[in-house]
Amino acid sequence: MLLPSLTKRSASQLPYLHQYQLPVFDFLAPCLATRISQSPRLHFSTSRRRRRAEVQSTDNGSLQATSPKVKTALSDEQRKFLESALRVNQAGELAATLIYTAQTPPIVKAHPHLRPLMKHMYDQEAGHFSTFNNLLAKHRIRPTAMYPVWQFAATALGWTTGIMGREAAMACTEAVETEIGEHYNTQVRVLLGWLEETEKKGEEVPEEMRELVEQIRKIRDEELEHLDHAVGEDAKEARPYELLTSVIRGGCRGAIWISERV
Repeated sequence: MLLPSLTKRSASQLPYLHQYQLPVFDFLAPCLATRISQSPRLHFSTSRRRRRAEVQSTDNGSLQATSPKVKTALSDEQRKFLESALRVNQAGELAATLIYTAQTPPIVKAHPHLRPLMKHMYDQEAGHFSTFNNLLAKHRIRPTAMYPVWQFAATALGWTTGIMGREAAMACTEAVETEIGEHYNTQVRVLLGWLEETEKKGEEVPEEMRELVEQIRKIRDEELEHLDHAVGEDAKEARPYELLTSVIRGGCRGAIWISERV
């Protein structure tokens, strides 16, 4: 009989009932609680792993990017080759300027139309001479001891062939440029071989070496241009052509051999 009267009372009239709330037994509750508690940990740990991987890859990339290649050093043999090559080149360009200086007055007097060509070839030879002068000074390489001899010989050759006429002067240019062109070709092949060998070793090629190869290539091409001009101006009509060119080419080879060593 008391139950009906009790159930009609409101919860506010029975405050002591709030102290005894029944637990909710739901089979999903433990699973949800576990997922809620573990999910952020999984997310955080994955994020940390990703961040670590990114940092490591960035560090590795920066190390690879910033780690410089080992710079190669010239061997004694290579250094000697360069010294002798630059010394010969400077002596050869000196001789070329003196040959054109001696040839120009008689040739231009007899053939005024050749003045621009003679000036063009002389200006290029003077530029080559200046280039090798600067390289010798930069690397502290002594000029050949035969300097005075080559000065006299080049002036005499230029004056003699100039007096002999246009064809002889051009035959002289053809002979000299043939030997000089082959000489520069040899130097370019040797230097390119060094660069290829250095790159295969994974070493850094000095920028100065690349610049030197390009300088010699450019000078060689201009020398061969002079050869073409000479042939175009009837160099092969010189008399005696074979004897004249053979003597001049032999003299060039001898001068190169001596200048490499003295």
